[in-house]
Amino acid sequence: MQRTTTTRRALIAAVAATAATAAAVLTTTANAVSTSGHRATKEAGGAAKPTVVLVHGGFADASASWNGVVKRLQRDGYPVIAPANPLRGLAGDAPYLASLLKSVKGPVILAGHSYGGAVITNAAAGNPHVKALVYVAAFVPAEGEQLIGLLGKYPGSEIPDAINEVPFTGPGGATGTDIYLKADKFRSAFAADLPRPVTDVMHATQRPAAATHLTDPTRTAAWRSIPSWGLVAAADKAIPPALQRWEYDRANMRGQVEVRGASHSVMVSHPGAVEKLIKTADRATR
Repeated sequence: MQRTTTTRRALIAAVAATAATAAAVLTTTANAVSTSGHRATKEAGGAAKPTVVLVHGGFADASASWNGVVKRLQRDGYPVIAPANPLRGLAGDAPYLASLLKSVKGPVILAGHSYGGAVITNAAAGNPHVKALVYVAAFVPAEGEQLIGLLGKYPGSEIPDAINEVPFTGPGGATGTDIYLKADKFRSAFAADLPRPVTDVMHATQRPAAATHLTDPTRTAAWRSIPSWGLVAAADKAIPPALQRWEYDRANMRGQVEVRGASHSVMVSHPGAVEKLIKTADRATR
């Protein structure tokens, strides 16, 4: 029992320890099944459209997260890849994505949601083909930072009280802890602006994230050298909107948009807003 509550206690402690301070200072033409030899689609004028790579975060998969955005981008002639993020922690997830990015031919726009923001921050570093980073209600860590520390910087996250920890045994007998969101708290914390029948399915098909994703430190911050854009989900109860704004400001992003009433699953409830921001990043980096 003590081991299975360690992450929850750490999250709650991080939030509680900084809530008072925070209150004081608070003043995205083809869907690639395989990326091998993938080449960018050309527009009528001959300019190649970049491949848009969409990286999901925890408690979701690529289809549940990005289907609406993918359909819109494909309709507009963009090659799109929405890979499965392993959700095993930055130490493995970032190199995994970096390897995939190396297989894409031509320019790339890389977008990340939630924990996916931390993954793209690490994976894009040193890749000259990544022309823009787009953060969607996302973590934007700096070197050495852990997500658990960022999550406690501002109050308002319902994630600490919503998590359900499940121990697992991995290859070779290594053990760890997976984090799920509880059924009775999933909609409020993760997707409050979506109909309950939709969020019931999202909860049933959620992909857990290993607890290490909260404590793995960021090794390098690609946003320091790659132009970046950010979308704030104004009614987010997973990553507080105040934290999103603070991160985006710190990264000196070229543009920020805010979607009123949007939950953490803003790419599901407002896919058009995400597509628009991705296209803005594309135009700005041609």
